[in-house]
Amino acid sequence: MKARRHDVHWMAATALMAAVVALLGSTPLGMIPLPFIKATTTHIPVIVGAILLGPLAGTILGVVFGICSMISNTVTPAVLSFAFCAFLAMSEARALTAVWISVGCRAMIGLSSGWLWIFLKRLRLGDNAALPIVGFVGSMTNTVFVMGSIYFLLRPEFAQAKNVALDAVLGLVMTTVTTSGVLEAIVGLVLVTALGKVLLILRPVLIKPSKSPRREAE
Repeated sequence: MKARRHDVHWMAATALMAAVVALLGSTPLGMIPLPFIKATTTHIPVIVGAILLGPLAGTILGVVFGICSMISNTVTPAVLSFAFCAFLAMSEARALTAVWISVGCRAMIGLSSGWLWIFLKRLRLGDNAALPIVGFVGSMTNTVFVMGSIYFLLRPEFAQAKNVALDAVLGLVMTTVTTSGVLEAIVGLVLVTALGKVLLILRPVLIKPSKSPRREAE
């Protein structure tokens, strides 16, 4: 694969997508009300950005998502905010855990989505098939990494916050993954497919490829 030059067009496009992530992450626009849950859509521009701009841009956008999540849980704390906000942690170890769950897990959305897209295109899979796959997997990455990290790293705190026995935490985590996680993944599948089709057509206009000095000389 030819190395992508991260020129001013790439940086501008990444900054624009980061602004969209920040907007969704800090306003009610990032939530879609469903019959049983409110599905987050903040990860959608992270996945789309990873498809259009590559894994590095996707990782950057995921970090922006995570920072917005940490700020939100600091300003308006909820029952599980301790898992997402380092400032609410009771120790340095728990603070690092919160940073991983809030920022690290979200960075994995863009990283995995970007490399999955590259892998599927190497298999010569068409956009109509590749987009929904990346949309679904990228969305599930968010849920699986966050809930998995909470289970393995914050199980006692999660049980106390939910007022359940320690051995009941796995059931609660799996319920979240298989209900709200799957519903959000379906929403992600639909939105990434719809937005991706349009933006892939516009990509040559929005992100102009840079010319190497050798090509310009020719």
